[in-house]
Amino acid sequence: MPVTLLSRDRLTPTLTPEASGLVAEVEAYLATLPAAARPQLPYVCPLGSVEQPWNAGHPLPRRTLLDRLARRPARPVEVTVAGHLRLTSRYLTAHGWLQGAMWDCQGRVCLLGAQSAVLAHGYGTPYTARRGRAQVMEVLHATGRPVSSPDAYNDAASTTQADVHRLLEHAASRAELLGI
Repeated sequence: MPVTLLSRDRLTPTLTPEASGLVAEVEAYLATLPAAARPQLPYVCPLGSVEQPWNAGHPLPRRTLLDRLARRPARPVEVTVAGHLRLTSRYLTAHGWLQGAMWDCQGRVCLLGAQSAVLAHGYGTPYTARRGRAQVMEVLHATGRPVSSPDAYNDAASTTQADVHRLLEHAASRAELLGI
């Protein structure tokens, strides 16, 4: 039997989803569905989210003893082309996006600036970045945007930050399908 709650200022009954049994009924229905039919949604913490650095989940580049003796920087962390493009998107999210320049005094960067920053922080190699830019160009041309470079697309007046993130995600998905 559903429980009705009375509001304090009125004598009319008010129902909440929990009190009406609606939540329990939906959960019971979902439990009867086969596993393939159940929606696979990511878990969302009810307490909120924690801000993470743009390179979360990737190890930091570490200098070995030989690197220190030779006075050279640490070897770059190996990432796939898809990983490099996703890190580029995360870097843009963390530091801000810019048009018309590679970077500014507030730390915002353009597409090329973000790729350069990811490399400078020790993730991937110049070869990985070049292959990533090639994937971006493939997506641009495949979607009917024939531009001379990803930077021309970045600096176009009609381009938004969301467009750049979508472009990077499509290019990363394409690279993943190609196994690079």
